[in-house]
Amino acid sequence: MSIRDFIRHHYRHFNAAVLRDASQAYVDHLDAGGQMMITLAGAMSTAELGLSLAEMIRQDKVHAITCTGANLEEDLFNLVAHDFYERIPDYRHLTAAEEQALADRGMNRVTDTCIPEEEAFRRVERDLLTLWRTAEREGERLFPHEFLYRLIRSGVLVESYQIDPRDSWLVAAAEKDLPIFTPGWEDSTLGNVFVARNFDGRLGSLLTVRSGLEAMAQLIGWYRDVQQERSIGFFQIGGGIAGDFPICVVPLVHQDLREPCRYWGYFCQISDSTTSYGSYSGAVPSEKISWGKLEVDTPRFVIESDATIVAPLMFSYILDR
Repeated sequence: MSIRDFIRHHYRHFNAAVLRDASQAYVDHLDAGGQMMITLAGAMSTAELGLSLAEMIRQDKVHAITCTGANLEEDLFNLVAHDFYERIPDYRHLTAAEEQALADRGMNRVTDTCIPEEEAFRRVERDLLTLWRTAEREGERLFPHEFLYRLIRSGVLVESYQIDPRDSWLVAAAEKDLPIFTPGWEDSTLGNVFVARNFDGRLGSLLTVRSGLEAMAQLIGWYRDVQQERSIGFFQIGGGIAGDFPICVVPLVHQDLREPCRYWGYFCQISDSTTSYGSYSGAVPSEKISWGKLEVDTPRFVIESDATIVAPLMFSYILDR
């Protein structure tokens, strides 16, 4: 039995039924000629979402990604330092002293997984600094993902790969030259490193990496072009800036630019945030109708669960594995 058949047979009610319906609606959206934006919040790259997301990208089930700086870089960290990661199953019971011991060893904990400082952060920083310096010298300005694409395509990291590159969503995205939008990149390890290298004099300009406002301008151009021929869906994993940033492009175009454009043609969010006063991440999708992001008849779903469980299941359904 395929995963699609398993879900169709067993996932009949409650949250499970929403997962099934949202997965089928995703398939229907693509079959009708639509495209899909996926947004990544949380620590999905450290959770190794690339195991399923990379194939989604390769099979043209994803057409653009908006992600936090952390998700952008952590897929790359996992690619070159996976063997040095440490998993801590009893992370809920760590004492403050045990947390300090991890810090002393340069092990940065993300829930049950520790990312090694030297093997991950510093390994990537060395080669990325060269790219930043070259771009600065030549007066070139790129978005964060464009530097990482350039790093991957250069081949300089290949000998350091510690997982199958087919399980890296960033490698798959680089192969497809997938549009990526990364708001708030400074809230990431490599964003911090970039600013630090400017402060210590190894770099001389903060303008070499293009900003979040420029990313919004780039997103407007992408959305305007694609929506002329195709409906664009919105698949949101988690909340925060990764979702809030791109979904605003529709009201920006038709309310602020006063230009006609299509609304998002599909909406699904995987979230464990409950609806509460002021919690946008937990807001029901119908609230987005009042903000000019979705229409009354837009297929919309909220799956209230752990994205590390739900997303691979949905991707497998969509891929019909």
